[in-house]
Amino acid sequence: MGILNFIRGQLLEIIDWEDDSRDTLSYRFPDEDREIKRGAQLIVRESQMVQFIYLGEFGDSFGPGKHDLSTDNIPILTTLKSWKYGFESPFKADVYYVITRAFTGNKWGTSNPVMMRDQDFGIVRARAFGTYDFKIVNPRLFLKEVAGTDHHFRLDEFAETMRSRIVSVFSEALAESNVPVLDVATRYSELGESLMPLINAVMVAKYGLEFTAFVIENVSVPPEVEEAIDKRSSMSAIGNLNDYVKFQMAQGMERGSSSTGGMATEMAVGMALAQQMLQQGMVPNPNAAVGAPTAAPVSAAPVFNLVGAAEAAQLLGVSEADVIATIEVGDLKAKKIGSTYRITRSNLEAFINS
Repeated sequence: MGILNFIRGQLLEIIDWEDDSRDTLSYRFPDEDREIKRGAQLIVRESQMVQFIYLGEFGDSFGPGKHDLSTDNIPILTTLKSWKYGFESPFKADVYYVITRAFTGNKWGTSNPVMMRDQDFGIVRARAFGTYDFKIVNPRLFLKEVAGTDHHFRLDEFAETMRSRIVSVFSEALAESNVPVLDVATRYSELGESLMPLINAVMVAKYGLEFTAFVIENVSVPPEVEEAIDKRSSMSAIGNLNDYVKFQMAQGMERGSSSTGGMATEMAVGMALAQQMLQQGMVPNPNAAVGAPTAAPVSAAPVFNLVGAAEAAQLLGVSEADVIATIEVGDLKAKKIGSTYRITRSNLEAFINS
């Protein structure tokens, strides 16, 4: 009887493991050098998968439920061990429990800037960080490529192992999506959702993992790109800059003051008078052909043909930055002389009348 109890003590009759750690991804069942007997019971709980490994090769897999280990339900192990007449004798194998529930709130981030090509700003260096949720969908591939032979693989080890791989996959997906920097920096939630299918295509195929959520919390770009984004946002808030300038002039006309709005009004009136004088031949036309007959000059104040951006801003009642932005988008024609813009009287008049 004592010998029988000793023999029984050397055999595994029940294989069961309950996860109470909440941070375990895979766990190798401690067999204590015991063999698995025929008819042993394998218990797999919800959110668990069991993978048998025999002499370094993947054997049978089991989902949630209670399983009696016999020849019928371990066909792969039967083949690997070359049992001619089925599973009759005890055997040894590694039994891995893999957790298949979702692991939420994991952090990711780029330790070095990610290089991305943008149609507006060219090559841009960007840093990003956020969170992600994932679950294991292919236990074999996960054990092979991520956990390895670790007897108790936890989340902290996973974070160290996967951080660079996740960033690499994120960088490739971002480059493939051709998302503009302006959208990267302002539409985090939408970007994360749109990138997730691209990221999952790689994560599932390479590591047996599926992301159930991928959140971008922040993207930082160099200061010069931030300034450009701020400028673009300001222009979007204003809307049509041409209409904005005209609105400023109308406000000045209503006030009827000598402020910048009033100056803009006076300028508009002055330009209208100057145009009328040109049409009537009262003032020499600087664009007239040489030798063409002209009316006698009058002792009026000269009409300045060029003004700078700062002068135009004062006259229009807007900021110099608004004038420059209007020039750069092509609404107001100007010539760049050195580092400053020069606007002809006719172009300024055309802009006001447009």
